[in-house]
Amino acid sequence: MKKNILSAYLIGTLIAGTVNFSPANAQSKTGKSYSGIYPHLAMYNNEGECGTGAVVPWAGKLWAVTYGPHLPFGSSDKLYEITPDLKQIIHAESTGGTPANRMIHPESNQLFIGPYAIDAQGKLRVIPYTAMPGRHTGNARHLTDPKGKIYYGTMEEGFYEVDVKTLTPTLLYEDGNVKTKKGADESNNHAGALLPGAHGKGLYSGQGVLVYSNNGEPGPQALKQFDIEAGSLSEWDGKDWKVVRRNQFVEVTGPGGIYGNKNPATDPIWATGWDHKSVLMGVRDAGKWSFFRLPKASHSYDGAHGWNTEWPRIRDVGTAQQPDYLMTMHGLFWRFPGNFTSRSTAGIRPRSAYLKVIGDYTRWNDQLVFGCDDSAQKEFLNKRKAKGDIEGPGQSNSNLWFTSTSLPDQLGPNTAEGAVWLNEAVKTGETSEPFLFAGWPNRSAWIQNHGDANVSFVFEVDKTGNGSWTTLKTVAVGAKKAVNLEFTANDPGEWIRIKPSQGTNASAHFFYSANDTRSTSQNSIFAGLSSVIAANTSGGLIYGLGDNRRALGMAALDYTGGKATEVGYYELDGDMKLVRKEDKKAMAFIQSKFAIPQQAVTVEESSVLVVDGKGRRWRLPLGNDAYTNLTNQGALRICREVATERDLFNAHGTFYELPAENADGYAKIRPVSSHNLRINDYASYRGLLIMTGLDPNLATQNDHIVVSDDKKAAVWAGAIDDLWKLGKPTGHGGPWKNATVKANDSSDPYLIGFYDQRSLQLSHKATSPVTFTIEVDPVGNGPWMTYQEVTVKPGQTFSHTFPKGFQARWIRFKSNKDCEATAFFQYK
Repeated sequence: MKKNILSAYLIGTLIAGTVNFSPANAQSKTGKSYSGIYPHLAMYNNEGECGTGAVVPWAGKLWAVTYGPHLPFGSSDKLYEITPDLKQIIHAESTGGTPANRMIHPESNQLFIGPYAIDAQGKLRVIPYTAMPGRHTGNARHLTDPKGKIYYGTMEEGFYEVDVKTLTPTLLYEDGNVKTKKGADESNNHAGALLPGAHGKGLYSGQGVLVYSNNGEPGPQALKQFDIEAGSLSEWDGKDWKVVRRNQFVEVTGPGGIYGNKNPATDPIWATGWDHKSVLMGVRDAGKWSFFRLPKASHSYDGAHGWNTEWPRIRDVGTAQQPDYLMTMHGLFWRFPGNFTSRSTAGIRPRSAYLKVIGDYTRWNDQLVFGCDDSAQKEFLNKRKAKGDIEGPGQSNSNLWFTSTSLPDQLGPNTAEGAVWLNEAVKTGETSEPFLFAGWPNRSAWIQNHGDANVSFVFEVDKTGNGSWTTLKTVAVGAKKAVNLEFTANDPGEWIRIKPSQGTNASAHFFYSANDTRSTSQNSIFAGLSSVIAANTSGGLIYGLGDNRRALGMAALDYTGGKATEVGYYELDGDMKLVRKEDKKAMAFIQSKFAIPQQAVTVEESSVLVVDGKGRRWRLPLGNDAYTNLTNQGALRICREVATERDLFNAHGTFYELPAENADGYAKIRPVSSHNLRINDYASYRGLLIMTGLDPNLATQNDHIVVSDDKKAAVWAGAIDDLWKLGKPTGHGGPWKNATVKANDSSDPYLIGFYDQRSLQLSHKATSPVTFTIEVDPVGNGPWMTYQEVTVKPGQTFSHTFPKGFQARWIRFKSNKDCEATAFFQYK
């Protein structure tokens, strides 16, 4: 790998109302990376999305394919070949489409990737879409002729067997796009004729069956509601199809991975999926499927249509001598045991949380390489008030991300949560599915009995993952009541499950948190970005240009003494040179289409108030007081999509991951980090996160900063996952501050999840005692559960420090009488 050799000194002086930057040690940027992202390796297409479908080392090179959103008959996407010295070769034979399949066929010594077959010398052959139409989603070894044929599966239930010598495809089941004659229409999420659900994903074979997953549902309801029935996991025995489970599933693989299982008759088959409650883990061995549940770190992958999950995978990223299975699922890196079966389930462990949208990954030259989905021109269903009417990027593009093999342990805290039941009927003595119990220092559970009778719930654990269950504890829960349990380090177990003493309607939700070891200080890679209290800053509005210009346009601004002055129009090219240009049309377009919306959120004395598209009200913590005026003035970008189909939300000094509205939006927001920076704008470009808002008076060495040719403009460049290094989330505020409160009316929900040191002060101005009910929502969209009831005397303040093991996503308050009250939180 080439190393990061550029160092730039940012020396700024204010001259005649403009910022003057002077770079030193300027060197060629060929091959330079920013946090492992090489801008010159960016991949573009002419479609509404440009995701990386597969990355595979083969024939001494790294091969990658990109995909457009719904292009079963081909597209402008390409097959890429990356040399060891990081030169990008684009193959003219490319036919595009929506491919995410990859398999190495050992007997013929070929890599199958997308519609391409590549031999050991790198010679390329193409299967035309006229012969094998469909959105190629997976390959699998053949059930009866594994030496001579392989299977291809498409997202709309097209299945083929392909001769590995001649590449002649034989149709098994016709692709749904051929039947409906629909082509490049990303809204065409139609059901197949064979199986329930829509939007096929994984394909794998073994134990006499071909296993196929899909993770979506057709119809208008699926485009809006995240918790309807969706997707399926199915298998085919060579004659008939069988639906195994009616849930959303994605990855299907086994210990053989990209090669297929070495012992297909006996090796397990793994499948990952989810529903609105939690992640699902399936394993097929001895001809039978078993299922387990894991928590979710991120809900940005939810959505009944299935579009938001860009190819979660289980990949062996180890060596031939030491396999190492890395699993990606719902925004979390997982360590996955290569010997996982229904009789040996120990060893799944959370690693760290990530923000990138990852399509595929591999180990190459002792690094990990992630193929990502970074900038979708279409932005699909992801519109909301906080973004205003801004456009998406002018052209879809994505990039590869090169990292150390240890990176999956080094990003965000692995705090995660999920449920086994959510307001659903449970039968007497019937156990829930097993939920992962090992891997977190702080573990708690919320169990709510929605029924009219008292119920005892037995918690059982499988201590070693061998299927032997023992009772951990029994908890009595009254009718219409909830109980919060905190587990200790002395409560061992790989898995936990729950059994009710009698039938009822119940919710049972687990919330696990990491010890956030981050400080509140930002990493040195952010040196040069302006402080929120800075009087002068160099900013600008930015936009990834269209028309195949493959550059980032910037309407540069100088903020001096609170006033914005136009500096000029600049473009950042693929060599990361920021050059001033005369382009009044581009300048006017950016100023018009990317203006920061006024009143995107409401900053009140106690909190940041957000009202979503469904009219739901949410309150978020405050940061530095200086953010209030800047936010009200529209000087800071609040919300923008910087990874496909999910937003980065920057409110009052905290960055949040914000799912699309169809994945429940603000209800599932997650704080990433807090800061004291005056970030004017941010956007995705060539796989990078670009931010504006540079300090003109700071002299520092920081090779994340790109300075313009005339030294009057600059941007910061890095990876979106660098944001974890800004510092752990902090803040203060609450739902009430000297607020007029009506008896038994609930306050707005206030975010409490994912913060570290949390304390509460609760007071009122009534002349008699007031009883407050403190309720929490661990899920995000209900149910609300009582945490405590406290009575506060006049003139007194109830102070409470939340224990480390306590976790919930939202908190709210009720009083038993009309009063003026304050509920104030500190998150340190």
